Amino acid sequence: MDLRASEITPTCMENAMDLELKDGTSSPLDSQLPIAASQTSERRLRMKVDLAICPIVCILYLFCYIDRANIGNARIAGLERELGLHGYDYNIALTSFSVAFTIFQIPALICCKWIGPGWFLPGCTFAFGIASICTGLVRTAGQLFAVRFIIGVFESGVMPGFAYYLSRWYCRAELVFRLSFYIGMAPLAGAFGGLLASAILSLPELGTLHGWRMIFVIEGIITVGLSILGLILLTDRPETARWLTHEERHFVAHRVTSERLPGTILLDGMSRKKLWHGITNPVTLTTGTMLLANTVTVQGLGNFLPTIVSTIYPEASVTEQQLYTVPPYIVGALLTVAFSGLSWKLDSRQAIMTFCALPILTGYGIFLGTLNPHARYVATFLVASTCFTMGCLTNAQISCNVVTDTARSVAIATNVTLGGLGGVISTWAFLPFDGPYFPIGNGLNLATSSTWCLLGIGVSFWMRLDNRRRNAKSSELDLSGLNKEQVEDLDWKHPNFRWRP
Repeated sequence: MDLRASEITPTCMENAMDLELKDGTSSPLDSQLPIAASQTSERRLRMKVDLAICPIVCILYLFCYIDRANIGNARIAGLERELGLHGYDYNIALTSFSVAFTIFQIPALICCKWIGPGWFLPGCTFAFGIASICTGLVRTAGQLFAVRFIIGVFESGVMPGFAYYLSRWYCRAELVFRLSFYIGMAPLAGAFGGLLASAILSLPELGTLHGWRMIFVIEGIITVGLSILGLILLTDRPETARWLTHEERHFVAHRVTSERLPGTILLDGMSRKKLWHGITNPVTLTTGTMLLANTVTVQGLGNFLPTIVSTIYPEASVTEQQLYTVPPYIVGALLTVAFSGLSWKLDSRQAIMTFCALPILTGYGIFLGTLNPHARYVATFLVASTCFTMGCLTNAQISCNVVTDTARSVAIATNVTLGGLGGVISTWAFLPFDGPYFPIGNGLNLATSSTWCLLGIGVSFWMRLDNRRRNAKSSELDLSGLNKEQVEDLDWKHPNFRWRP
């Protein structure tokens, strides 16, 4: 591949000009790189990275989400009856997962950076695959609660871990589309999980196991096998990619660092200040709050869609009810990729995140406004259409609005931690006494999606106002008296940093 062509691509390399310091400081990688790269060469290299990384990331996350959400399929296949679950026991099982998933996010991402994504992410996949198998062996409600908590512990680092991992390889505008590949696996997991559950339930037995137990065991075995494949195929970072040439490794790293403040390296050392700046970044906190509101819908859909469908079509068989859950998820998967592609094309995330609340508002309005089964089934399509898009848009938005790798890792973890709180809330959104039409749960989701929409509008205005304030200030005056390490630790507080909506 010839990287010594005549023009610099606008997609990544020209974006670096926005961050150039007045003293002309440049990235330390500059001296190791050819002066320019053609658009064709950059596209070829990007495709090479896509083919090496995205398929395995997608398949691992697909079964991550299947192992998380298959409890909804198991529920209507007899889990509650066989384990003797009563009252709020099912909600407690969901909460066990969500609490662990939330509280271990930040520690998990710090471990991911320290150990390396190439080892950490397949290891987590192996562990929650084993835990999923164990779910098929539980005999009591307490055992179910415990194993769901363990699954939450090991899944806590997977979604943010993959977002952090991909941020090592892709430029700002490109990242959201690549995130959509694996985030889009969440609705596909709902569709594929329903089909797979139907197929598994048609089997007579697996040894001494039958019915809903086979769902957990068979899907867990597949996950364990895929984790071993991930351990073989995932490469930690561009510098260790044996499938790239020496020149390509440097160019991939340079594409990413060229968009950051000059002097920023791809993988920096940890420091408390960088970690703190990642957590307290205003865009991290506000975007995470939007994800919290969104996750109430996403997790509620995954955990309760089979239940909702069973109330819409009570006369259908269990297999037919499983299959009714598939089409909304397929629509959600397609639109997740479509909206992310639009974000890549426009290099914009905030406006699209805000818009995505509107179909969900409409869907829950229909749930509250009518008992007509056909209208309520259409509402499931509206809710599923854009709710999954937020997973990739929010992580991409946060990745674009921090500087260092350390701050990025903990900022993404903070985002998903806040989203996890929405998952905890969602487990109590649809309560037994509220059925079969669940006005409380639907009203809660209407309120959270409204909050998310209004917050998105407010943050858009704030980012533009703060950029104007920064433009009016003198960077030389703000940086005077600071040494190199202190300047690096400023992260988003650096006077030359600008928010990117």
